[in-house]
Amino acid sequence: MYGAPPGPFRDPRGVQDVAQAQSRMTRADAGRKGGMTTKQRYGADFYQKIGRKGGKKGGLTTKERYGADFYRNIGRKGGSK
Repeated sequence: MYGAPPGPFRDPRGVQDVAQAQSRMTRADAGRKGGMTTKQRYGADFYQKIGRKGGKKGGLTTKERYGADFYRNIGRKGGSK
């Protein structure tokens, strides 16, 4: 194993099957997939509502630190377009 070069169905990272390597999902990909599923299921308004709840509970410190524009900017980055 140590001296053998990777074969046609071996991934150089050590995964036996290339199909298995392609089926793996990173945490970022999983989060993105879950977010898109939630967006399709509940709509963009859902994120606005939970954003307001978060802003009321823990956002006062953040709002004082960064200002109200901070929330507008992260809202625009959310991909609800």
